[in-house]
Amino acid sequence: MPTIKSIEDLKKIREEALRKQEVKSASGQKQIIVGMGTCGIAAGARDTMKAILEKIENENLSGILVTQTGCIGICEMEPIVQVQIGDAPKITYGKVSKNIADRIIDEHILAGNIVKEHMINL
Repeated sequence: MPTIKSIEDLKKIREEALRKQEVKSASGQKQIIVGMGTCGIAAGARDTMKAILEKIENENLSGILVTQTGCIGICEMEPIVQVQIGDAPKITYGKVSKNIADRIIDEHILAGNIVKEHMINL
């Protein structure tokens, strides 16, 4: 945690926190849902969520709503990420690592192409 020595330092920290919160709650037609049930967390869902948020922040992407949910019900496929774009059917991805999360954002969220080899058919 940075040392606060002035009101300006406090304002900078506040602005950064608000910016990070905005990344988590940006409204838009593109939604990423990360399963954060007990099995998901044990399988690395926190790292997956962190990777998704960092990519969105680092690349200054907007219009993507990132949320978390409880157990999705396919424990052996955790960490699970679901993508919803507009009114299209929700696509579910399994065993999502940082690299796979990057591909999902680049190929599915930004380019509109489903990453079929990581998709789970429900």
